[in-house]
Amino acid sequence: MVYFCYIDESGTPQIPGNTSHYVLVGISIPISKWKLCEQKIFRIKKKYDLVGSEIHTGWIVRKYLEQSRIQNFDKLDYNTRRHEVGKIRKRELLKLQKSKRKAHYKQTRKNYRQTDAYIHLTHSERMSFIEEIADLVGSLSFARLFGEAIDKIHFDPTKSKLSIDEQSLEQLVSRFEQYLKIRSKSLKDNGLYGALIHDNNDTVSKRHTELMKRFHRFGTLWTSIDKIIETPLFVNSELTNMVQIADLCCYSIRRYLENNESNLFDRIKKKIDRKNGKIVGIRHFTDDSCKCEFCV
Repeated sequence: MVYFCYIDESGTPQIPGNTSHYVLVGISIPISKWKLCEQKIFRIKKKYDLVGSEIHTGWIVRKYLEQSRIQNFDKLDYNTRRHEVGKIRKRELLKLQKSKRKAHYKQTRKNYRQTDAYIHLTHSERMSFIEEIADLVGSLSFARLFGEAIDKIHFDPTKSKLSIDEQSLEQLVSRFEQYLKIRSKSLKDNGLYGALIHDNNDTVSKRHTELMKRFHRFGTLWTSIDKIIETPLFVNSELTNMVQIADLCCYSIRRYLENNESNLFDRIKKKIDRKNGKIVGIRHFTDDSCKCEFCV
């Protein structure tokens, strides 16, 4: 049996960066359940006319100002909504081009590009879509979540041998490896292995590949690596639904830790790996005073 662990990140690993936390999360499923997951995700995407579109949670849950400028937007059909929002956005980009505010134009164009697939849905509809996807994650009895959430305020780079994103990968790998060893023993299956499938990020792919090679040779701080095969396989998240699911999971966890937003987190948290009811799949790296569900 083989388990795939699909990995994505939320927040920035740089200090200070523009987020207080960096979260790296992987969602593990048996390879035999891959098709089932794809079918379930497809059905939800189809319901919201999002087949072929990437689930990028951070961009989906934002409010789009253009929609509020369109009278009775919620009563329009999808094609008309797209057309009306598109008109407003084109006018805005042309105005910014003429004003020669290059930085603002560049950022606005990026925002429009990242949200273009979702402009036919109201904010309420987009939230319903994300909630349905989160509920799907929570319903997958065979899925488990692993990872690391680092509060950068309490991370001292002078004391750590690894950078923030490297420490996160070490924790994720260690916890996934332990899960595979326990599953292998309980199922009496010595042929049980796992593979990591990571969202393709040019800035970390080479570094994480080299780090994984080192883990294979020397182990992590916590365990030898016997069940995870190869180095991470880097894929385009736009084309890989399960990496998109990992995006939702790490976003939900980061927003819970940074802002105490529990709506999405409560829907997925039961999939975090546990031992005797205690969370062991994901660690919150912070100080001892933290009262979040990971630390308590």
